[in-house]
Amino acid sequence: MDPLTRLKHRQPCFWENTTLQSVETGFDGLPLDERDILEANDRLLRFKPLIRQIFPDTRPLDGLIESSILDISRTARLIRGFQDLPTAGRYLLKADSHLPISGSIKARGGIYEVLSFAEKIALEAGLLTLEEDYAKLLEKPARELFSEYTLAVGSTGNLGLSIGIMGAALNFKVTVHMSSDARAWKKDLLRKQGVQVIEYDSDYSLAVKKGREQSQEDPRTHFVDDENSRTLFLGYATAALRLKDQLGALGIAVSPARPLFVYLPCGVGGAPGGITFGLKKIFGDGVSVFFAEPVESPAMFLGVLTQKHEAISVEDIGLSNRTEADGLAVGRPSGFVGRTVGHLINGFYTLEDQALYPYLKSLHTADGIPIEPSAAIGLAGPGLLKKAGYYQAHHLLEADITHLAWATGGGMVPRENFEAWLNK
Repeated sequence: MDPLTRLKHRQPCFWENTTLQSVETGFDGLPLDERDILEANDRLLRFKPLIRQIFPDTRPLDGLIESSILDISRTARLIRGFQDLPTAGRYLLKADSHLPISGSIKARGGIYEVLSFAEKIALEAGLLTLEEDYAKLLEKPARELFSEYTLAVGSTGNLGLSIGIMGAALNFKVTVHMSSDARAWKKDLLRKQGVQVIEYDSDYSLAVKKGREQSQEDPRTHFVDDENSRTLFLGYATAALRLKDQLGALGIAVSPARPLFVYLPCGVGGAPGGITFGLKKIFGDGVSVFFAEPVESPAMFLGVLTQKHEAISVEDIGLSNRTEADGLAVGRPSGFVGRTVGHLINGFYTLEDQALYPYLKSLHTADGIPIEPSAAIGLAGPGLLKKAGYYQAHHLLEADITHLAWATGGGMVPRENFEAWLNK
């Protein structure tokens, strides 16, 4: 059965991307390059004094917003109890689920976009120079300036948290347009931060559309566009620079002979797309990237498969876009991401909602790490590739592969919510 038919019938599947290009040709004509990633990283480094002062949990890394890489070989052993997982190779977790400030991968792009906007208007107002201590932006003149501007975003939850927490800390007004599947505790947390939350009885696409329309009516409103923002994209891309150093500290050198396989949960595509761009720039063809989506919401999978990108939605093929993996509940993918990195993604796979919970429970039981269901989908990748015969088809020795599941959210989930997932 072809992959499009499997998607239409909600059948879990793996698709090796037939549009894949090597890095030798895959970056030709793209609107961004490695210099943009380095500039984004430099900007984050300039903000370290400010971040360190506002958020105490960033002080161990001197104000750097970064997550750990964790060995999850014990989790892999538990997963083998219900999935035929490769017995060789190394199993790691990139714990963006526990990133400082907002406890999800969105802390990378979302916070970076807030900081970029704050820097821009402070520089234009003459309140800051690039050489000054950026903690200066916590003083009264800057806070008064920021209070004249509004940040707005459409979100299923985690991006809204990142924009809301960081924006409120700098004294911006913040409005978050949230889809119907956003968790109540995320809305409550934002409101406690003084953020205006507007709820919709529809999915992510409508929340973004309404947020974009309302923002266009006010010249002092900056809309954080998860579907099209290059700023968000580059904030995510900086993760590759940090990952290279972390893997080096573990003695892992990535190359085509010793490949790194990365499994990224995907919603609209901004976060995994930006990370893919960075990974391919830093590691070249030594890294293989796989996007993971629920069977009811395979938006990016569908966009790349059909090459229609944002011109097609999961509803167009009869899917509901309803999933327990709320961070992945997106019906229409980012056209910007699809066109920029769609040909650099090695493959896609989908999973049913009920299949997420054994992975979530295995990670918590074996290694004590709580994640959201949407993050758990990345743990399924190595076994699904083995079932599809991917390693054999590419003449790969399983012992040579380092598997890295990117945990995208869960660090701030209330205990009672997580217990309910465990019980499933």
